[in-house]
Amino acid sequence: MAASFANVNSEAGLKKLDEYLLSRSYITGYQASKDDLAVYSSFSAAPASKYVNVSRWFSHIDALVRLSGITAEGQGVKVESTAVPSASTPDVADAAAPAADDDDDDDVDLFGEETEEEKKAAEERAAAVKASGKKKESGKSSVLLDVKPWDDETDMAKLEEAVRSVKMEGLLWGASKLVPVGYGIKKLQIMMTIVDDLVSVDTLIEDYLCAEPVNEYVQSCDIVAFNKI
Repeated sequence: MAASFANVNSEAGLKKLDEYLLSRSYITGYQASKDDLAVYSSFSAAPASKYVNVSRWFSHIDALVRLSGITAEGQGVKVESTAVPSASTPDVADAAAPAADDDDDDDVDLFGEETEEEKKAAEERAAAVKASGKKKESGKSSVLLDVKPWDDETDMAKLEEAVRSVKMEGLLWGASKLVPVGYGIKKLQIMMTIVDDLVSVDTLIEDYLCAEPVNEYVQSCDIVAFNKI
């Protein structure tokens, strides 16, 4: 069943979404999808910074949208109209539970089949680009990294600041969160979007993240997920 969210432009809706994103990087799955785009599109303005998890997610999706990097189909998501009162806001945790009186026919198909006119327009645009001799854009990838500190005394705020200080053409840092490892130690999980022809993840890790001055805080890095987009 598709996840359902209340009016994200209301305080109640934002609070519920912030709680939902506390343990998630995306609305569904492990990479940005049309579910994220559906929720992102329902915002009338960027969320307030006090909603830490929503702000982190919104900034990441906003960056991906600018790079046209969202292609995954997702699992389907419903976002209620801004006219829905906050009192009727359903718990996000209940979104996965089946409801006896749900009617699948009432679901709004946000990403339905293309019409013949849309297909024709797309074909014409593709033909125009080909005719102009425009160089094909390099492929992009979404990468999730585990960044591990030296010990429990490592300042994780400074560790993340050091990681994000690495700048390369074709590299865009995204959402991040701290994940407990054990014995009081936490690791940094951070998303990044790269242009494949410009950025080598192995080189980034070996020559930048595990080299001076970043290695003052970073012990090692592991690739958790690597997806073409």
